[in-house]
Amino acid sequence: RRVLEKLDTYLAMGDCAGAEKHLAYWLNEAEIGNDMRGKLTVLNEQIGLYRKTGKEAECLNAITAALSLADSLSIADSAAFGTTLINAATGYKAFGKAEDALPLYRKARSIYESILDSNDGRLGALYNNMAQALVDLKEFNDARDLYNKAIAVMEKQENGALEVAITCLNLADLVWAQLGAEDGEKEIEKYLLKAEKLLNTESLPRDSYYAF
Repeated sequence: RRVLEKLDTYLAMGDCAGAEKHLAYWLNEAEIGNDMRGKLTVLNEQIGLYRKTGKEAECLNAITAALSLADSLSIADSAAFGTTLINAATGYKAFGKAEDALPLYRKARSIYESILDSNDGRLGALYNNMAQALVDLKEFNDARDLYNKAIAVMEKQENGALEVAITCLNLADLVWAQLGAEDGEKEIEKYLLKAEKLLNTESLPRDSYYAF
């Protein structure tokens, strides 16, 4: 917990270099202490950090290491394994490898749907991310179905209007990709207006995530 809290401090300050050094240090500590679950946690965080900073080679190396380690830990069918699969898939998708991401998303979906409550917010996030990969692969109908599943889950979460707004923007992107800006104009505008209305929900906390 302390390692992740310190990581959040670096990220809140925009100190990505400090965050990288922090994770590298604790990755080494986990290896020295033979703490393989701790190592997997750090690798998952590295995947996310390298994805955000655009470091493709480093991200792909962390993905390979995380998937290999997860396979060796006998944690199949656990939420932790599902999370690792999602992180790896999202890393692949970020660097234009949606075809590599999709099988991992499908495996994570199978795990999550079998062990999580149907209203668990983690499912909504998975549906959103998986749908984005499907859009990249031009599997628009399946992507739309997953976005609607994500909305159904996120509507039930605390401050879920923010997540629903993001999904509405994702749906607008889907329409743009499928129909183009001109033919899809009315549907795109519908989703944008819905997202704007959701963002103006008075009860939402005006914090850093709201700003994002």
